Amino acid sequence: MTAFVLVSDMFTGTHVWQDTAARLTAAGAEAHPVALTGLEGPRAAQANGVDLETHIADVLAVVDSVGAAADRKIVLVGHGYGIHPALGAADRRAGRIDRIVYLDSGMPRDGAPPLAAVPDQSLRARLTGTGEDRGTGEVLPPPAGRDAWRLWGSTAGVGDAALDRLTALAAPHPLGTLLQPLRLTGAVTAVPTTGVLCRENGASIDMVQMLVGFGDPALQALTDPRVTFFELATGHWPMLSRPAELTDVLLRAAAGKGHRLVPADAAAPPAHLRPFLLDVPEAPRERHGNVDLHLPGADGPRPAVLFVHGGPVPADARPTPRDWPALRGYARVAAAGGAVGALVDHRLHDLADFERAAADVATAVEVVRADPRVDADRIALWFFSGGGLLAADWLAAPPAWLRCLALTYPVLVPLPDWGLSDSRFHPTRAVADAGALPVVLTRVGLEMPQIAATVEEFLAAAEDGGADAEVIDVPHGHHSFETVDPTDESRAAVRRAMRAVLDRVGLHGAP
Repeated sequence: MTAFVLVSDMFTGTHVWQDTAARLTAAGAEAHPVALTGLEGPRAAQANGVDLETHIADVLAVVDSVGAAADRKIVLVGHGYGIHPALGAADRRAGRIDRIVYLDSGMPRDGAPPLAAVPDQSLRARLTGTGEDRGTGEVLPPPAGRDAWRLWGSTAGVGDAALDRLTALAAPHPLGTLLQPLRLTGAVTAVPTTGVLCRENGASIDMVQMLVGFGDPALQALTDPRVTFFELATGHWPMLSRPAELTDVLLRAAAGKGHRLVPADAAAPPAHLRPFLLDVPEAPRERHGNVDLHLPGADGPRPAVLFVHGGPVPADARPTPRDWPALRGYARVAAAGGAVGALVDHRLHDLADFERAAADVATAVEVVRADPRVDADRIALWFFSGGGLLAADWLAAPPAWLRCLALTYPVLVPLPDWGLSDSRFHPTRAVADAGALPVVLTRVGLEMPQIAATVEEFLAAAEDGGADAEVIDVPHGHHSFETVDPTDESRAAVRRAMRAVLDRVGLHGAP
């Protein structure tokens, strides 16, 4: 028999598991939701002395209460914040735990406080550096209504009645549990794991595979055959929106089933290192700090196109983006068309890095415009993927010298779990101020659903605001289509997008 120990997210308690627990029981398993101190039970709303170790002890008490029969498997499920006490408990009882399920949660590391995984980056900024002891007697107020829950994760699929109940039963969260670092001995690494990703909250298996492909050593453990993944087409609260599907996934996870990732060093290179789909000649290349210039074979100051890669990209990823085949290919195509093709390595290594990445792009623009071979009054900026959010500054206040802004399979609204909804990095809001700035957007038909939704929202806002937007469709293209879909359709789309951009910087008739 399998016993599921269920650990809830912030502000919530055992009530969120009611439907899922009943379904698990009906399927012949046991379900043991954990009552976390300070959130429910006799000590609800009492935060004095409550820290992460308190919640780890709560989970341990439930684990220890489950019988130790030889045929009994214990599966620990941590939802959001709940993965921290779940991991802490599993580390102390590694021999008793058969599997850990990360339910739409981060990947906590030894020494990191749960605050590091809180989606609301403004909250993180306010509390960062306060120390471990601060907050042991303080609480974080719960979301005050339906809309407020969205700051903590997508509520897609959760009906109004369920959100009202979630609000009514929500409890203040003890702040000390967020500030105390998680301490792990390493024993938990021997326990098999399953990640359950909720697509409407911004996570998908494809996205995780892409991150693994960047070569981040911290993510290579995810390719261990004992690690499996599932996706649910819903928001952050699948126990409320899709309890039947969640139950099925948990039962399958307990049986060791699920998708397995491909290691970064597998025989086939990851998407970002595959060859570019166009055969274009090399152009003279110069390196200026973190900016590369691919120079055209033409005299006189030339227009320039600065290509801005997506992300986050791990800081130790090698090669860095300006040496990725697709980006170098774009820069060479621009040079073949008579423009200076510029590439910048910016520092978008984490979701908290958009500010410094934006500063890197602004500095790169000045480097490009200051080069004597560049016509400083004829510049285009071209953003890819997650770098699309960095376009917001240029849409909100386009300078006169910016002749075109291009976007390729971009993210144009911060994804729900990125914690950026109230930041300036929101191109869909900024496009209302774009005025006559031409926008060239390449849209793929087989986009990740959570990203495709941001593109449609952006285009609707652009139409409402009267923006000059040209859309280039790649109906059978995936994200990163220039390397994963080397088809005639994809080649035509790249050529069309490049012609549109070069035409707007004054290079009419460029190939």
